[in-house]
Amino acid sequence: MKSLNHVYYGSGKGKTTAALGLIVRAAGCGVNCVLVQFLKDSKCGELDSLGRLGVAVFRGKAPDAMFSKDMTPEQLAQTREIHNKNLTDAIALSKSGGLLVLDELLDAVKLELVDEDIIRDLLNNKPENLELVITGHTEIPWIFEKGDYITEMRKLRHPYDSGIMGRKGIEF
Repeated sequence: MKSLNHVYYGSGKGKTTAALGLIVRAAGCGVNCVLVQFLKDSKCGELDSLGRLGVAVFRGKAPDAMFSKDMTPEQLAQTREIHNKNLTDAIALSKSGGLLVLDELLDAVKLELVDEDIIRDLLNNKPENLELVITGHTEIPWIFEKGDYITEMRKLRHPYDSGIMGRKGIEF
């Protein structure tokens, strides 16, 4: 069976949730699953569940760094280094196939917090039995060209707009 590339993008909620749902399905079928989360390092509920499923998870950014817009040049450089190492390690772990999810990769590319050459090489030389999922907020044309599934999540309404903060177990 040919493995395909999925892209979930847009301003709406559900990109990471859809990617994690695919991990749960694939892991339940015995598929090797690897997750890389870019620009994320805070504790979230899915990490314990993924651990129980045997999913390898790579994530992180510079210590004490919040949003990329607030990072110092040193934190940006350190975050880029962490992202590149996580991506390289995850690709190596996925060489035998399975499912590789690159969560928030589109944003990391836009912010230049990951080496595009690593991603281009993955997209151009992906193992035939590796299903790839990429998420993020923005359209990156050269990544979209390689997409077999492209799904836009568009926000029509969100509780955050009314002052309701993220809730444990629902948004994180």
